[in-house]
Amino acid sequence: MAIRTILALAFALQVVAATAWAAVTTREVEYRSGGTVMKAFLAENSEASGKRPAVLVVHEWWGHNEYARKRARMLAEDGYVALAVDMFGDGKTAQHPADAGKFAGEVMKNKPLGEVRFNAALEFIKAQPTVDPSRVAAIGYCFGGGVVLHMARVGADLKGVASFHGSLASDTPAKPGTVKARVMVFNGEDDKMVTAEQVAAFKKEMSGAGASFRYVGYPGVKHSFTNPDADAYALKFKLPLAYDKKADEDSWGQARSFLREIFAQ
Repeated sequence: MAIRTILALAFALQVVAATAWAAVTTREVEYRSGGTVMKAFLAENSEASGKRPAVLVVHEWWGHNEYARKRARMLAEDGYVALAVDMFGDGKTAQHPADAGKFAGEVMKNKPLGEVRFNAALEFIKAQPTVDPSRVAAIGYCFGGGVVLHMARVGADLKGVASFHGSLASDTPAKPGTVKARVMVFNGEDDKMVTAEQVAAFKKEMSGAGASFRYVGYPGVKHSFTNPDADAYALKFKLPLAYDKKADEDSWGQARSFLREIFAQ
């Protein structure tokens, strides 16, 4: 009896999961940023009606890969229109840290280029017929976290941004009154790529700019803690990364609450 009950429960959960994913529709999309074709991925919930909030998902330094698309699907499951953006152009992805660093560096060292590419994605999502253009947010991972924080710093027209294990240092800090978006940051306290000094400087910067922000630090957690592939990358390339299921689930739960709050305003 107990075994049959367990099997029945497992089957029911599979049905629920399948039904939820069935409501999510996805498609490959393209838009231009200057003369560059940007290849992105749009996900939305076909059971939602009317114009709804949208969320841009900015990828890690590995580029527009399956991980960013997975997060877009998860957001669509919550009823948002989600766009996994392309910040490198032509949908480029990296298989080695050397290439990832090169691709990310081209954007991070050329702030105007990054802003133009992000804004191209922002205008694309706002133009979608199912999107309420007054309710758009952005989330980012690693490199993408740094991107969305930079856009908040320069006053992008966003309801909010959430950064997951993203870079916090900036050579263009926010000025008082420029940050329009609410800001949420999740970082591991054992992240070798983000120092305690950078965390302190970020908090001071946001406070000085008068920004509405919240910082969440996870003790003992390393860089890339939300990505289940982090352990494989760490082993293969000897990088200081590690997936942390508890921190991943907690940060995602808080981010979902954050999105509900900012879009309700």
